[in-house]
Amino acid sequence: MRLIQGAEEMRGLCRAAKARSGRLGFVPTMGALHAGHLSLVRAARAQSSVVAASIFVNPAQFGPREDYSRYPRNLESDCALFENEGVELVFAPEAGEMYREDSASWVLVEGLSERLCGRTRPGHFRGVATVVAKLFHIVEPDIAFFGQKDAAQVAIVRRMVRDLNFALAIVVCPIVREPDGLALSSRNAYLGPEERYSAPVLFRSLERVRRLFDGGERNSSELIRAAREEFLAEPAVRLDYLEVVDPDSLEPEPEIRKKALVAVAARIGSTRLIDNILLEP
Repeated sequence: MRLIQGAEEMRGLCRAAKARSGRLGFVPTMGALHAGHLSLVRAARAQSSVVAASIFVNPAQFGPREDYSRYPRNLESDCALFENEGVELVFAPEAGEMYREDSASWVLVEGLSERLCGRTRPGHFRGVATVVAKLFHIVEPDIAFFGQKDAAQVAIVRRMVRDLNFALAIVVCPIVREPDGLALSSRNAYLGPEERYSAPVLFRSLERVRRLFDGGERNSSELIRAAREEFLAEPAVRLDYLEVVDPDSLEPEPEIRKKALVAVAARIGSTRLIDNILLEP
């Protein structure tokens, strides 16, 4: 495995790897790796001839009062995990390598970027789309792998890839969960014992929606009402949103007549968690 910090060096090594081995899979991350990230690497290994990954805590997607400075950074252990999973190239640039001081160009997927997390995190998805576009230009992968947990990000990246004619495929892998249902996230490390005990309420609310849906309920307002009741038992958890939307456009779906995304976000102490499920009649 090779660790690279320079964009031009990474581009050259990725091109050489593709010429030598063929299909290049790419797993972009912000580090602090867990089993969810490693499931993406394994999917990439199964579908690619060579696998590259990135570790970059992207300052452009954090708001001024968010957790950029304390976001977990474990480069040495992350690289060991990647190497153990057979990743050949790891791109871990400094912020100055990705953003010049006079940078003035951004990628904004209009409409989608203001929905779900974008409603309460202004500029977040502009930062996500910009850094993913930069990484795609540097790595030039044939396939890129993302987790379903970040469903809004997936919708935005897919639209960006389509609209800007990127020559790659996007593969979305299932959410990996703890035994009690909590979706794996690097931010779970912030949770204290009592907060960790309360955190599975996000999953319980989604499971309640699934049960009602399986029982025939298709009205989104009724599904949301029932899901919100789960949070009444966890007053320490502050619900940000719970919505039923189209998984591609992120527009609200009043009635579920086709595949729908049920997405939830909540704060536990200073930690913000997200989760979702897909439903299909």
